[in-house]
Amino acid sequence: MKKFQLFLSIFSVLFLSASVFAQTKTLVKRTTYKTETVEFGQGGTISIVGAPVGSISVEGWKKNEVEITAEIEVQGETEADLSQLAAIITFVVSEATMGRVSVISVGTHDKEFMKRNAKKFPKRLLSMPFRIDYKIKVPIFSDLEITGNRGDLNLSNIEGAMKISFAETNANLKLSGGMVMATFGKGDVTVEMLTRSWRGQGADIQLAAGNLNLILPLNFNADIDANVLRTGKIENALTTLKPRERTKFSDKLINAKSGNGGVKFNFTLGDGLMKILSSGK
Repeated sequence: MKKFQLFLSIFSVLFLSASVFAQTKTLVKRTTYKTETVEFGQGGTISIVGAPVGSISVEGWKKNEVEITAEIEVQGETEADLSQLAAIITFVVSEATMGRVSVISVGTHDKEFMKRNAKKFPKRLLSMPFRIDYKIKVPIFSDLEITGNRGDLNLSNIEGAMKISFAETNANLKLSGGMVMATFGKGDVTVEMLTRSWRGQGADIQLAAGNLNLILPLNFNADIDANVLRTGKIENALTTLKPRERTKFSDKLINAKSGNGGVKFNFTLGDGLMKILSSGK
C-alpha cells in the first residue's frame, strides 16, 4: 500500500514532465510495419517496453514462438524528415539469457540509444511525434513484464506471472490464471475473470485515477478486497458477494468472499469509480 501511495504522489509529476509537442507547421505522416518471430518455449519470460505513445496487445497461443508485429507511425515536415525518423524509430529484440526475450522500443526518446546509434541526428527532429502499436503473440504459459506509457492495453489467454506498469491507458484484461501485479496511472481499466476457479496465485491491481471495472462469474471462487482510497466510490452489482471477517460493505471498502473463497484478489483505486459486475456466466 505504501508503494501505491508513493505512486499516487508522483503520478501528477510524471505527466507534467512529459514531452509536449507544439508544431507550427503541418506535419506529414508515414506508417511502416515490422514483424519478427522468435522461437520460445512455455514458461519463459517476455519483457515488453512500449514507446512513449502506442498500444500494446498481447495474446496467448499454442505455438512455441513469440511473434511481434508493430505498426510504426512517424511525423515530420518533409519526406526527408520521415526517412530519417523511420530509420531510427523501431523496436529491437534481445535474447540476453535462456528463457527470456525482451522487446524494446527505441527511437528519439531514448537518449542512450541515440548517443550510441545516431550521434549526428538533427536536433530539430528529436521532438517530432511518433507512436508504435504492438500486437504480440506468446505461448500461453508465459511470464510477462509490460511497461507502457500512453496507449491502449489488451491482454488475453495468458496464464503466467504478469507484472504490468502503464502511465495512461484504456486497458482490457481478460484473465483466467497466473499471478498478476498491475499498476496504472490514469484511465479506464476493465478486468474480466473468465473462469470460476482461478489457476494461480491471484492478483493485485491498482489504478491511481479513473474507472476500474471488475467483471466476475456468478460463482467465482475467491477472496476479494476492493478499496477506494480518496474520492469516488464502489458500485457493487454482484449480489453473490458476502462480507468476510465480520466486516460490512461500504462505498469505499469491500472485503468479500465470493463462492467458496480461496485465492486473494486486491483491487485498489485512488480516485474514481469502481464497478463490480457479473458476467452472467
